[in-house]
Order: sequence, then structure tokens, then C-alpha cells
Amino acid sequence: MNTAELNILVVEDDDFQRGVMVTMLNTLGVTSIRDAGNGKQAIDIIHDENTQPIDIVLCDLNMPEMDGLEFLRHLGHERRNVAIVIISALGGKLLLSAGKMAKMHGMKLLGVIEKPIMLGQLKELLEKYERTEAKWQQSSTGMNFDLQTILQGIRAKQFEPYFQPKVNLKTGRAVGAEALARWVHPEQGVVSPHHFIPLLEQSANIDELTFLMLEKSAVAAHALQEAGYSITISVNLSLVSLAAHTLADHITQIVREAKVDPSSIVLEITESAAMTDAAQALENLARLCMNGFTLSIDDYGTGYSSLQQLTRIPFNELKIDQSFVKDFSDNETSRIVVESSIDMAHKLQLKSVAEGVETQQDWDNLKAAGCEIAQGYFIARPMDLRAFHDFLAIYKSSTGTRGPA
Repeated sequence: MNTAELNILVVEDDDFQRGVMVTMLNTLGVTSIRDAGNGKQAIDIIHDENTQPIDIVLCDLNMPEMDGLEFLRHLGHERRNVAIVIISALGGKLLLSAGKMAKMHGMKLLGVIEKPIMLGQLKELLEKYERTEAKWQQSSTGMNFDLQTILQGIRAKQFEPYFQPKVNLKTGRAVGAEALARWVHPEQGVVSPHHFIPLLEQSANIDELTFLMLEKSAVAAHALQEAGYSITISVNLSLVSLAAHTLADHITQIVREAKVDPSSIVLEITESAAMTDAAQALENLARLCMNGFTLSIDDYGTGYSSLQQLTRIPFNELKIDQSFVKDFSDNETSRIVVESSIDMAHKLQLKSVAEGVETQQDWDNLKAAGCEIAQGYFIARPMDLRAFHDFLAIYKSSTGTRGPA
């Protein structure tokens, strides 16, 4: 999308700062700009039928009549298809909280920025909007599947692993990939996980998808090894699945039948649900570790008692959640969380993996902090197996000094 096609609303009570932001947007090629002095005026502009639909809102927090928090709450309740940038001089912790609140309201948060905002920051946010707009549009297409239809799709083996590369930050070498479930629907095309994962977990049917993804990922791992690529494939495993006493043996059987050594498979343990049977879950994880699998704690810092899990389970890898990585470069609190997680991983002799790496700055800062492995759109989006073969064939280790080309 050309910046000239964007419709942007600046919500800022200080006339001078509002004017500066408008001028910077003009410099970046944005021609359709509206401005408001508080949240109430901004709501009126958004509701105005004569106003072009707003694409991006740059919003201050501390404003008279209706502050930024109330304004964001209103937008969230209305489910407006608007991207948000929160800008304030009130400090990083408050900005981070406001950002979290916006996400909880279901809003598309582009970023949070402490004043004064710089031209380079604005340019990066507009570029980020362009990168993610297609993803947002795909996620709001109105697809709505019931459980029976999803299960029929799984049993027809319509679900495929899409592979997102994992790259060593020091060498730039591709060392693995995460297998992410995609439904290749015969009519709807490629369907993203949020259309089926929550319903499968809530109904305790996630195992059917897990075993299918594991089976197809193991077959893919064997094909990659035959092609000469020495990489690991990561497969997600929900804590909900760990209650079955036969789980570890079943997983091991699936992988060995594909003629793959378990050491080539990383099991990423997600914490989207509480551990229901801790003793049985720990037995399964210990047995998987004994059988040669690598265990990774996924989305570290966002699940249930992550520190406690680290002391209980023989993890080999710690995966830092993208919500922290996304704010790492601009937010001091997130930076401290990320750096502390990397340091703790080193002390526990775990590999540290950062997901959600989207910019050169993310790459450089994570590398400087000692993180070992990166994953995210800056490297590549998830892709089918054929495209992943092509990616591995052209990927050069010389990119390791500055990140992917």
C-alpha cells in the first residue's frame, strides 16, 4: 500500500505536538490526515459518515474530556477495523500497560512510543502496517467453522505444517523450523490457526491435530535429511495433551515410523491451558526426554507458572514470547524481561530462542543481548514444505552479521 492511500487520525491535545506529527506524516507521503484534541473529538470524526474510514490512529494518553484509555475502550467495543499507535510522555511502564489493554480489547496495536516521536519511528510504523495489513485482512474474512467441520478436515488430512525458519543469530545459519498448523481448505484456501485451535483446545480435541502435525512434520524432517539439510523441526504440544499416559510412547512411535531420530524433533510445550494432571504430565515429558526429544518451553512468560515449570521439567530450550520481543527495542521494561530471560537461559544451560523478530533492529539487539536463535517475519513467514526447501537452498550464512537479506 502506498502511504498516500492511508487515512490517518492524530489524537493529541497539545497543538504544537499535534502539528509536528502532521508535518512528519506529510513528509512521509501521507496526504489524508485528520486531527483531534481529545478522544471525544476523535470518536466524532470516526463516526462522521463523510469521513473516509480511518486506517491508523496515533493516540496520546493524557488528554482532557476523554483521555486515550477511554478512547481506546470505545474503539475496542465498537470493533473498528483501525490500527493503533499509542504515544505518550507518561513513561514506558504505563505505555506498556496501555498497549496490553488495547490488545485485550481486540485492537490491532502497531506499537507504543514514548514522546518525543521521531520521523524514523513513524516511517517504521507505516512500513509495519503495510507488512501486517494482509495478515489482518485474512484474519477478518468472517470464516466461522464448527467443531464437526474442523474434525472432518483433520480426518481428511487437509491440515498441513507450514514451516517458519529458525536462524542462529551468531552465524546466520538456518538451524531449524517451527511447524505451524494451516488448514488447506478445499474452498476457503489456507485457513490460519485462530480459526480452529481455540475450539479444538476448548473441546479437548487438540490431540487429533497434534498427532497429524507430528506425523506430517516427521515425514518432512526425513525428506529434508535425505536432501542433506541438518535441521530440527519443532512441533507444538499442548499441556492439555499430557494427561494421557500413552502420549510419550505414541509420539515416539509416530516419529520412528517416519524413519526420523527423535533428536531431530523439538516439542514446544505451550502453556495456553493449566496443567490438569501434573504427575502424569511430568512422566510423559521425562519419558520424551529419555527417548531423545528436545523439549522447549514455548511463549515463556505468558503461561501458567513458567518459573515453576522450568524447575520441574527437563527443558532444553527457552522460547521468549513475541509480545516481549516486539517491544524489546523501544520499551525498557520489555528489554529487561528479554535480557533477563536470555541470561537465565544461559545459566540453566538452555538455548534461548526469540520469536516475533520483525526488524533489523530486533535482530541486532537480540544478537547483542546474547540470544542464540531468532524466528519471525524478518527472516521469513511460515511456508509450505516446497517453499521451505527453496528457502534452505538459497539461504546464505553470510547474512549472519547483519541478518537476513
